[in-house]
Amino acid sequence: MSYTTGLLKDRITVLNRKAAKDGRFGLDSDGIEWEAVGCVWASVEWAKGKSALNAGAIDAYAVVLVRTRWTCDLTMRSRIEYDGTTYQILPETFHANRRENTIQFNAQAIINDQ
Repeated sequence: MSYTTGLLKDRITVLNRKAAKDGRFGLDSDGIEWEAVGCVWASVEWAKGKSALNAGAIDAYAVVLVRTRWTCDLTMRSRIEYDGTTYQILPETFHANRRENTIQFNAQAIINDQ
């Protein structure tokens, strides 16, 4: 039971980690690099709900609920980019079902990722 086309109204970019590089102080000592592997249609909603947004809860703007069709490029270790903001998938919320052609997860905004 896949998600309907009308539900998938937002475009997200899937980012996966590049291969680890040897730096001066060992693997990944120069930093971790991410590369875009594709774009998918998804449904992106605020995970805290409308009441939290109306109340002005500070953490309401940092977590989104994402639903999309199943793809092998998107894993719990991936990151997504949506509306100019990069989000990290919360692994404990990642639910992928290839048979039903669905992926659902929560993602948290990454602030100052240098």
